[in-house]
Amino acid sequence: RPLHGIVCMFNGEVVPFEFAGVTSGNTTKGHRFLSNGPIEVRRYDDYVEKLRKAHVILDAEERKAIIFEAVKSAAFVHGLEMIPDEGLLDEVAGLAEWPVVLIGAIQDEFMDVPPEILQTSMRTHQKYFSLRDPKTEKMANRFALVSNMIADDGGKEIVAGNERVLRARLSDAKFFWDQDRRRTLESRVDDLKYIVFHAKLGSQYDRVCRVTFVSMLLANLLGADAAKAHRAAWLSKSDLVSGIVGEFPELQGSMGRYYALEDGEDDDVADAIGDHYGPLGPTDAVPTKPLSRIVALADKFDSLVSLWRAGEIPTGSKDPFALRRAALGIIRIILQNKLRLNLVQLARLEYRLSDPRNLQDYEIRIRDDLSNETLIRGTADQLQEDAKFGPWYAPQEKEWSEVLSFIADRLKVALREKGTRHDLIDAVFSLGNEDDLVRLVARVEALQSFLKTDEGANLLAGYKRAANILRAEEKKDGVVFDGEPDPETMILPEEEALFVELATAAEMIRAEVERERFVGAMTVMARLRKPVDAFFDKVTVNDKDAKLRENRLKLLSRLRATLHEVADFSKIEG
Repeated sequence: RPLHGIVCMFNGEVVPFEFAGVTSGNTTKGHRFLSNGPIEVRRYDDYVEKLRKAHVILDAEERKAIIFEAVKSAAFVHGLEMIPDEGLLDEVAGLAEWPVVLIGAIQDEFMDVPPEILQTSMRTHQKYFSLRDPKTEKMANRFALVSNMIADDGGKEIVAGNERVLRARLSDAKFFWDQDRRRTLESRVDDLKYIVFHAKLGSQYDRVCRVTFVSMLLANLLGADAAKAHRAAWLSKSDLVSGIVGEFPELQGSMGRYYALEDGEDDDVADAIGDHYGPLGPTDAVPTKPLSRIVALADKFDSLVSLWRAGEIPTGSKDPFALRRAALGIIRIILQNKLRLNLVQLARLEYRLSDPRNLQDYEIRIRDDLSNETLIRGTADQLQEDAKFGPWYAPQEKEWSEVLSFIADRLKVALREKGTRHDLIDAVFSLGNEDDLVRLVARVEALQSFLKTDEGANLLAGYKRAANILRAEEKKDGVVFDGEPDPETMILPEEEALFVELATAAEMIRAEVERERFVGAMTVMARLRKPVDAFFDKVTVNDKDAKLRENRLKLLSRLRATLHEVADFSKIEG
């Protein structure tokens, strides 16, 4: 809006300057209709009070509080309650200097339209607050509007005018709703071919093929219904070409659910379509129904891996495709639902599918075969077999390994509020053999508890000392001391004792970790504290005898390898 005046005072005097052709002064104006003439001010308290008398509430938080309480009170008179909307409250508080809340009515002919459409239309176009019946939790045929005027007739004309405008808005929404229901969701799938998802990744149709395939694989891995997963994922994006979503993009997903129910789809399928975008933010609900969480995971994995492959990697200043949000959504769905999944498998599969040449091999079978049991089981078996061979981060698969590191970074953010140390997540994740987030978190929590004990703190100090010695000596000699130490070469009881403890501890720790008894693994590690302390007290590692020196360095290497059964202690701070 054009600048009409500037008030700039210091210690009761005007600070003179000019900006945009306007000179600063000590006069302002109140409400356009409810005040009269200029207002002269000298100090801030004076400024606030005189504006209030001129029907302008200066403080935005005070205006918010007034609007909130007024809407609650006005709704209560009608036996209703306000549907919370913090974003709208912030917006309306910036539109009214002297807020006055009035209640209007919605015509009955619009009440068979889904409440999400009514609420979104009123919120987006008219800035109205929706109300509901507290007994039924259903949306009421009333709305609250915030006027910036005290009317002589108590607001009757203002309400009547707003009701007329709303009638036209809702007529448009009802028209779209009625038109959309003339076509099934399935009939809209081919229309997705004409919507570009990304120049390097093809259309929304291509994306649906990828999401469908991954959803069926997840259903196979998690023991869910693969046919239902196929159906839900296949229809999940069809509402993007509907009239309502074209008008209100924020209703994608929820409108798909309504259309699926209208088409007679299974309730679980409809719910999965409605829930698959969630969680949209840190406070948004996480899908918990089996089918919903599967399609939501598949959708987010596709966004994250395929867009990463297309070069849309987030930077410190921008993340246009919300990949951080996608990664956090994956983490929240997995942890809250305690889903036992191997992220390596999913990342590998998604990385392959995001190559259009690979996707073509699956497209026809994905579309036409609702069960795909042979295809899905074969892929699941192959991925599980792949996981047994080679390092995670093979050079030719650099991109998906970067995605896993990105998820690990997001995991640190997600767990930070719980007091989980980020370096411990690094210590477990960097081993390269832990991509089950549920197990990883349990492992990290057990490690964190262990390091708070005296045994844990001292053992960490012993590890650091051993690692520093090894690093220096390996660099000096140009070799790695990773062979088996020879018990016959040991001449001191302290090195013999450490050798014996390590021999038994390594197997026991490995067994405890495999059984996911991480507290038990920490208990075994605690037993190493005394022999490690005694070794460093009594044994000279860099002995003049080259054979003794080499054997003792191999013993330290064995200590390092044993502790790495639990975590990479070099990543742990302190």
